[in-house]
Amino acid sequence: MNIFKEVVAAKNQLQGVVPATPLTENLNLSDEFESTILLKREDLQIVRSYKIRGAYNKMISLTEQEKKQGIVCASAGNHAQGVAYSCNLLKIMGKIYMPKTTPKQKVKQVQLFGKSYVEIVLTGDTFDDAYAKAVADATQSNKAFIHPFDDVKVIAGQGTVGLEILESFKNPIDYVFIPIGGGGLAAGLSEVFKHLSPNTKIIGVEPEGAPSMKTAIANGKNTPLETIDKFVDGAAVKQVGDITFEICRKNLDDIILVPEGKVCTTILRLYNEEAMVVEPAGALTIAALDFYKDQIKGKTVVCIVSGSNNDIERTAEIKERSLLYEGLMHYFMIQFPQRPGALKEFVNDILGPDDDITYFQFTKKNSREVGPAVVGLELKNKNDILSIKSQMTNKGFEFKYLNEKQDLFTHLIG
Repeated sequence: MNIFKEVVAAKNQLQGVVPATPLTENLNLSDEFESTILLKREDLQIVRSYKIRGAYNKMISLTEQEKKQGIVCASAGNHAQGVAYSCNLLKIMGKIYMPKTTPKQKVKQVQLFGKSYVEIVLTGDTFDDAYAKAVADATQSNKAFIHPFDDVKVIAGQGTVGLEILESFKNPIDYVFIPIGGGGLAAGLSEVFKHLSPNTKIIGVEPEGAPSMKTAIANGKNTPLETIDKFVDGAAVKQVGDITFEICRKNLDDIILVPEGKVCTTILRLYNEEAMVVEPAGALTIAALDFYKDQIKGKTVVCIVSGSNNDIERTAEIKERSLLYEGLMHYFMIQFPQRPGALKEFVNDILGPDDDITYFQFTKKNSREVGPAVVGLELKNKNDILSIKSQMTNKGFEFKYLNEKQDLFTHLIG
């Protein structure tokens, strides 16, 4: 198995079908990190992610009989769009299994790209649930299964991102930051760089709540995770591919885990400062720069912006996760004295002029001296939380700090 040769062949297969995406310097990030930060804009791809590369390369390689039979795939969204677009181009009927938790925007886009050539089946809560159903269907119906990452043709297609980077930027590249879900992009791109730019350090980036590749490499074997945080849906899988694992553990120089809240802060920043709309997985590599700022100072760095399929309905959640991570959103269960003026006292004597109540849930019970209220506060300065806690104690307001009680927080806030 020569992945590099497969990548070169894939580039020829994709010619005229998948356009090259821009590799551009981001001046704000370059100034902040005192380095040259280049963004590979796969979010500008036809289906708004790099996944079209692997999907089309795999499907064009099918035999005529396999194409006639139709295909099956499983995806959390982006791979499905690549498969759907390829189905439409190649006139292949496709059945696409997606988790029920997939953002509506992605489901709608799959249908738009595939038109009458695709059937969408929403099943299970995670990619792994959808994957199990899709594999069973493919086996029973004798149809080709288009794997989202653990397939040589798919890996090779994703690897063409690496060829494009090296063709468009002739100076030495010190670091490449790659988002990792199942590992297809990381495997293909790292093979290209190990052949053509071996001195470049390849840094994988995973969401903190789904460290599947880091866990597998640490264990020395491909290890499934019991649970994952599904928020970074484009990079949240319980288990990476067997092929991608073997390639990545050989090629990757490091893997960084980025908290989901940090990803959300990056999404909002890119939108507000750069007018870039990226999905959580698309923001991973830029979010990781903070954790490598000392090493990349004065260096040339490429970040893969992997996709922009974000659902606007998630904006409120993205903002809240960002505020929680930045220490600007705090939730309490406070025992309020059940007397007139208690809430007014809380607002006037405990909160500062820039503090805002964003959540308040309270039911008065006359049979008790105090009653619990769940209160959410948004601050302008994260250090103000210390004085708020101190003032509540001094004024006799008993409270539980919910940010540090995850089970209770999830039950009360969601």
